[in-house]
Amino acid sequence: QVVDDSRQSGLPAMPRPSSTFSGSSRSPYHDVVPVAYNDKIVAFLRQPNIFEVLQERQPELARNHSLKEKVQFIRSEGVNGLGRLSSDADLVMLLSLFEEEVMSYVPPLLHPGYSLSSPQSSPGTPRANARAPAPYKRDFEAKLRNFYRKLETKGYGQGPGKVKLIIRRDHLLEDAFNQIMCYSRKDLQRSKLYVSFVGEDGLDYSGPSREFFFLVSRELFNPYYGLFEYSANDTYTVQISPMSAFVDNHHEWFRFSGRILGLALVHQYLLDAFFTRPFYKGLLRIPCDLSDLEFLDEEFHQSLQWMKDNDIEDMLDLTFTVNEEVFGQITERELKPGGAGIPVSEKNKKEYIERMVKWRIERGVAQQTESLVRGFYEVVDVRLVSVFDARELELVIAGTAEIDLTDWRNNTEYRGGYHDNHIVIRWFWAAVERFNNEQRLRLLQFVTGTSSVPYEGFASLRGSNGPRRFCVEKWGKITSLPRAHTCFNRLDLPPYPSFSMLYEKLVTAVEETSTFGLE
Repeated sequence: QVVDDSRQSGLPAMPRPSSTFSGSSRSPYHDVVPVAYNDKIVAFLRQPNIFEVLQERQPELARNHSLKEKVQFIRSEGVNGLGRLSSDADLVMLLSLFEEEVMSYVPPLLHPGYSLSSPQSSPGTPRANARAPAPYKRDFEAKLRNFYRKLETKGYGQGPGKVKLIIRRDHLLEDAFNQIMCYSRKDLQRSKLYVSFVGEDGLDYSGPSREFFFLVSRELFNPYYGLFEYSANDTYTVQISPMSAFVDNHHEWFRFSGRILGLALVHQYLLDAFFTRPFYKGLLRIPCDLSDLEFLDEEFHQSLQWMKDNDIEDMLDLTFTVNEEVFGQITERELKPGGAGIPVSEKNKKEYIERMVKWRIERGVAQQTESLVRGFYEVVDVRLVSVFDARELELVIAGTAEIDLTDWRNNTEYRGGYHDNHIVIRWFWAAVERFNNEQRLRLLQFVTGTSSVPYEGFASLRGSNGPRRFCVEKWGKITSLPRAHTCFNRLDLPPYPSFSMLYEKLVTAVEETSTFGLE
């Protein structure tokens, strides 16, 4: 049974945490500058010239009289009014477009009785509960800023000690391994990082360190060295290789790999390596499920998905066993004690699928994964990293390179009646142009399964079996959300009747992806 996996969208409740900024010194403006996100929104909307700002930046929205009334309501009622409009689509769109301005806005000095939580006519009212619902889901960039702020507050990478790496370019991995593995957990967490290359005079003001992480990741995670292998789907995402068990001292090499990931995260350097989704979930100690197999082995995922969605009674002759290759020979392994004598039926197929997913993801790599995760958390506290999900951790580790929109559009194909000059396609690219870079990366990830673009550009985007360009196809009713097929880099886009509807539906689909389904 050949099926195509498509992303579907849901709307999970994801309120933005409104914790305050932390710092060692207390500013004289501490009590008047808004620090909770809802307060920042209210302060931003209470600018005397807010409607001129809207007119200049988003004239289409500024002409929306209903939205003007909602803004005026928030200006009058404060955070309480904001909470009452937390589900309003127009307001969500407005705040998404002005996210950076909201986060960076600092109002003029306010009089002592001023309160952001209450109507402006009632000064002196206590501030609202900082945990009031926010009208827009927490954004990755704000979360990342908060993560780095916490690292700094807790002294990560601040010194006064130094981790000094003296690297010979022709012995890069050897030197890096021998030196990094000699440092203690405390040294790796607290010390500043200093890298120098033997025979080169350059001082490390981040340049040598940045090059070091780029070079070491290209070698360490290269399948040629035997620790990692390409996923079954492509030749650019990697995963831990079962054959790594035959590499000398492999557990220490994986612990070293984890330390490299941790150091890159703490010191904000990007790695030239892209891993499968189950790899990032393993780093976060998040259990994998069936949908994660799409990133690992498309055919295996399809077969289990078909079994899940169909009545298999009297159709399949299976038991709770799996055949695996050990030292070149095929052997049968039981998925549970006595599994060879337990037939798979419609009643127990759920357990069978769960055990098969666990086996496929952990197959021969459970101990290696544990060593890598151990090394990772020797550098960075698990509680700090746990704020990210697997998709966000991928963005932190693999980077958020600026996207070339011209290259993207020039290497996009269309199906189902769409063409480059079709009004819906023109609206689509206008929406993408309005997106900030983070939203563009999320759109790319929504459609292709990864936020990365090959260095050759969009012409070399890869699909399940080689190069496959980005594609937009006409599909569905205007009441439907856009749908994506990550195996084929294809976006199914309904023929929406207006730009505003297309923009709202596209933002919702990209930001709220939660499940996978079948076509």
